[in-house]
Amino acid sequence: MAPGAVEVQPITPIAVKKELKSSKSPLPEVKEFDAATCTVDELVDALRVAGGVVVRNMLTKEEVEQIEGDLNEMLLQVGDKNEPSVSGPQLNNTIVFSIGPGARDQALHRDDPIHHRDWPAVAEHELGRDGGIGFFIGGKRTTRENGATRFIPGSHLWDYAEGPPREDQAFYAELQPGDGFMVMSGCFHGGSANKTKDEERLVFSTFSTRGWMRQEENQYLANDIEKIKELPEWFQERVGYGLSRPFLGWVDLKNPMLVLHPVR
Repeated sequence: MAPGAVEVQPITPIAVKKELKSSKSPLPEVKEFDAATCTVDELVDALRVAGGVVVRNMLTKEEVEQIEGDLNEMLLQVGDKNEPSVSGPQLNNTIVFSIGPGARDQALHRDDPIHHRDWPAVAEHELGRDGGIGFFIGGKRTTRENGATRFIPGSHLWDYAEGPPREDQAFYAELQPGDGFMVMSGCFHGGSANKTKDEERLVFSTFSTRGWMRQEENQYLANDIEKIKELPEWFQERVGYGLSRPFLGWVDLKNPMLVLHPVR
């Protein structure tokens, strides 16, 4: 080295350890989107961060009225080839919440424990962590006063042994008819007290779960098979009459859709 020269050593980056999330972490923002303009990527990103997201105008006024009216009445080795094998989502449950004045708070809870899921805290969402996802559609205006669904943003990232959360951490999903709210099944959530004198909280709810998990609601005894036959085939498969690939749920070593459609 020449006299007076300074040797510059390369700087080694310092790894920054990400904070594991807990009830003491700052709560993430709950994003709102419009169904006409939002993208799937935006919804997925928002769900992974906060665990829930509000989507305005998921259904039209006419579609909501129609629903209310109806109610009033992995890779698999095959031989020498690699075949892609994807287990799609399936229907987990369907519920209509018609909550009148005087109803009390539902306790905050996770839905994941029905599948015996138990996870440590993480710094950010990891694929495969949640057992499912829930969808809520406003049938009538839902407000904090008449019992809007509340949830704890970011609680899907906490240690499942931690809890219960504080009520002052709750976000209330206030919806107009046709608006939607999506929530990860690992988030604390619950219906709220209806403190009004004359308002009904009407919400249409459904959860989906992974195709290889047992469904919370037994769809095969809860639904008339003749009614199921009237549904589009893609929906029959979503209910659970399709295979979870590669070959889970067969009947007589055949695709269960053949029970609905013997001649195909």
